[in-house]
Amino acid sequence: MRLHKEGTVSIILGLIVGSILVYLGTIFSTYFVVQVILNLGAVYIVFMVLYFFRVPNRSYNAIDGMVYSPVDGKVVAIENVFVDEYLNEERIQVSVFMSPYNVHINWSPIAGVVKYFKYHPGKFLVAWHPKSSTLNERTTYVVEGANGKRILFRQIAGAMARRIVHYKEEGDKIEACEEFGFIKFGSRVDVFLPLDAKIQVKLNQKVQGRRSVLAEM
Repeated sequence: MRLHKEGTVSIILGLIVGSILVYLGTIFSTYFVVQVILNLGAVYIVFMVLYFFRVPNRSYNAIDGMVYSPVDGKVVAIENVFVDEYLNEERIQVSVFMSPYNVHINWSPIAGVVKYFKYHPGKFLVAWHPKSSTLNERTTYVVEGANGKRILFRQIAGAMARRIVHYKEEGDKIEACEEFGFIKFGSRVDVFLPLDAKIQVKLNQKVQGRRSVLAEM
């Protein structure tokens, strides 16, 4: 396992905070309980920062016509909605929520060409809030596959997620399961599928990016 490049600053800060806690522990060494609490706090902070920015060694085999989960997490919504951005039509929305304990790398659900990209500033509602998809800070991608079908997906910030990173722009080619972004500290990704897509997941199901199939189309 290696660490993601987006974690460099956070890891350094985590190590600094951990070192400060250990140093404070030496100052309060006469108070055994206090020293233990500070040392455990240091270990927890460093461990969680390293764990959050881990890059899993995950093999995958992308198959044409399959829509893969863009992230690790839990399916929190499967519903028909009207998409008023770019597509302007009814779609099936599948949303995956990521807790701070999930891998936060974002992978493309399908292969194709990025036909549309836009960054939207916004609020920081909790990621499972129904309106977070349209009110929170977010990015919107539309990718057109080789079969001419398009899917729209959004990186959505949450109450803890304060930075969305994206690596693709309009006109770029992208492979299925290729990394296209990263979201820091808890958030969600919404995928908007054609109405004739065959959904392969259920509510509250845990999914893995690059491996779990959300739908067939």
